[in-house]
Amino acid sequence: MKPVRRVVTGHRDGKAVVLFDSAAPNQKLRQASGLVSSLLWVTDEAPADIAGSGDRAAREIGVPPPPNGTIFRVVDFPPEAGTRSREAVLQEMGVAHHGSARHPAMHRTRSVDYAVVIEGEIDMLLDDSEVHLKAGDVLVQQGTNHAWGNRGSGNCRIAFVLIDASGIPA
Repeated sequence: MKPVRRVVTGHRDGKAVVLFDSAAPNQKLRQASGLVSSLLWVTDEAPADIAGSGDRAAREIGVPPPPNGTIFRVVDFPPEAGTRSREAVLQEMGVAHHGSARHPAMHRTRSVDYAVVIEGEIDMLLDDSEVHLKAGDVLVQQGTNHAWGNRGSGNCRIAFVLIDASGIPA
């Protein structure tokens, strides 16, 4: 997968500066699903602390955001091929099983997710329905049980912002 360029600004000596400008260094190939996740930034609090100059993406973290925090990542979904172990996929994602096993990656996070399809096409599967998304489409997901299925022949790249939430039905 092509790297994601990440530019992060901040402050030094009272002036606005670029802190980081390179390919996102925290890129992981998820063996169980074949997808590539590029972690761009994580916050652990709300409101977010913007005083630091450290790399807040230099950490290991699953799919859900931290309590009261956020995650920004880009995920590359290759075309689906073969069967996958549900347990291995969910373990890599750091999430638990919820409801239907309609797809090996069916999961739910306690978050509001903003997703922008950057390139390609993909299907988002819900409990009893699905929606086809293509480049330029935007999704707002509110803690729903779901999975992503790339049934096409090319890669699909999606940018995600996940924000910790409350009030998700059981």
